[in-house]
Amino acid sequence: MLGIKRFFAKTFGNLTWFYRHLRGKIFIAVGLNVLVGILDGFGLAMFLPLLQMAQGAQHANADQMQNLGFLVSWLNRRGIELNLIGVLAIIVVFFISKGIIYYVQGVYQVKVQQFFIRKIRINNINLMKELTYKYFVSADAGRIQNTLTAEVDRVSRAYQYYFQSFQMGVMVVVYMAFAFFVDWKFAIMVSIGGAVSNFLYKEIYRNTKGRSHKLTQDTSLFQGLIIQMVTNFKYLKASGKLSEYSDKLTGQVENIEQNNLKIGVLGIVLLASREPMIILIVCLVILLQTAVLGSAISVILVSLLFFYRALNALMYMQTAWNTFLGASGSLNNMTDFGDELKRNQEKPGSRRLKAFESEIKLQGICLSYGTRAVLKAINLRIERNKTYAFVGGSGSGKTTLMNILCGLIPPDSGEIVVDGIPLQELDIQSFQRRIGYITQDPVIFNDTIYNNVTFWASKNQENENRFREACKKAAIWTFIESADLAEDTELGNHGINLSGGQKQRIAIARELFKEIDLLILDEATSALDSETELEIQQNIDDLRGQYTLIIIAHRLSTIKSVDQIAYLMDGKLHTALGIDELAAEVFEFRQMAKQQMMIPGPKYSLNKHTR
Repeated sequence: MLGIKRFFAKTFGNLTWFYRHLRGKIFIAVGLNVLVGILDGFGLAMFLPLLQMAQGAQHANADQMQNLGFLVSWLNRRGIELNLIGVLAIIVVFFISKGIIYYVQGVYQVKVQQFFIRKIRINNINLMKELTYKYFVSADAGRIQNTLTAEVDRVSRAYQYYFQSFQMGVMVVVYMAFAFFVDWKFAIMVSIGGAVSNFLYKEIYRNTKGRSHKLTQDTSLFQGLIIQMVTNFKYLKASGKLSEYSDKLTGQVENIEQNNLKIGVLGIVLLASREPMIILIVCLVILLQTAVLGSAISVILVSLLFFYRALNALMYMQTAWNTFLGASGSLNNMTDFGDELKRNQEKPGSRRLKAFESEIKLQGICLSYGTRAVLKAINLRIERNKTYAFVGGSGSGKTTLMNILCGLIPPDSGEIVVDGIPLQELDIQSFQRRIGYITQDPVIFNDTIYNNVTFWASKNQENENRFREACKKAAIWTFIESADLAEDTELGNHGINLSGGQKQRIAIARELFKEIDLLILDEATSALDSETELEIQQNIDDLRGQYTLIIIAHRLSTIKSVDQIAYLMDGKLHTALGIDELAAEVFEFRQMAKQQMMIPGPKYSLNKHTR
């Protein structure tokens, strides 16, 4: 029983996967294909009465057409005279009908294939949209990019050749059925020949499938290396390592080329051997039929037409199947990738948050990475339109705490309550839309200033006014007015045409355009020079009281005027209303404040009781 299940899983597993995406469209495509084969078969069957007339008969004789005599009888009963002109007319009608159905089938197949590609891409985009941040940060970026781009095209090819082989298989069955009607002995012998040829190609199929899996792995690795090269280009160029890294990429390109070459060669072997194999099988069977079994040559010739069609379809099926196997690694990868994304989807609540109106409470928040506790029983109250600062050494958990606050990663224990509603009960996107997040390395898209700030909002009077207001609040409007194309100025890849301060202002303007309630600045000024940092800091100070601000910083000079400071150390949170108060309570923070000359040295005692 287990063996039967494995057989069906192996044989029809891919069909089941395609069916999940296409449903009844598969059966319509197959039905059209069967209709093409039947019309072609009837057209070929009419060559038998044509051969009878070539031997001197005036009309088609149903008795001499073996099992296909019913076709002649059916036509005669409808008053169709099967003389030479009648037979030729019937052949023309059948083949014109076949051509029309073939056209309809081809157009339908193209539409189904495009629908299939579109559905896969949109499904993957939707799965990425709801993907958990926790999974994403540990995922293989090269695999993600490869699966969302190159692998989709290879899966499209897999679909095309899978159904081409499936349809050719249907044609083989249709033609074989006609052949058995004409001469079952001839049919059996040719069937045996076809089975032998399929057995000979089995090793080619196995090698092609193995190479396909290797090609998918190598392509994913190559994509990952490309991403890292683009991201780290400046470092690689400045440090003279670009050449060595390029050699690594070149080696990977050669691996991909070798796999593609071997898959291509295996496919060519099939193509080159297809017709000789057909002719060899047919000639051997004709020899046996005439010399040993004494069959009539006219019956053999019509049977030959069916079998030539059947064997040709069989060889095309074998070639298409091998090409499908060449892309099957992508199909398996796409299946695994989709299943992986489904297992790591967000599970949002149903309650929508229209705006942050009162407070956010963090209650008993704990989080560990493996055995290392990063956050330990964090309790914090964040009030609307107040300004908070988070400080602490590297690795103290500041960014991790912000990731939890933004709903990017769930805590191991404890909960976040927004305006009296637990975060897990909220539609997380409705909460995150009220948050602006600006990092040390601001996100700049390779597009215009307007599209960067508005996130591709349509240009109408309302959006133009909001755009202008956000840019003025971020102190970037003067720069925009002086730019050559104003708001339509292209910013280049990663904002290459902007200074560090201009990037930060663009990023701030984007968050303000969103109509946010909570603005988080994660080391937003630490990469800037002192003068630019002061300018950006003044912009941030101007926003106080209008938004709830959370500032993560190493430099204490940027957080002098906040309403509350929170110091993270060893996973624990210490809060105070100002630098002086926190310095009096926490020894480590006092040392930090002294090093940055934020407090005078002698003012505080270093006795142990102040730790």
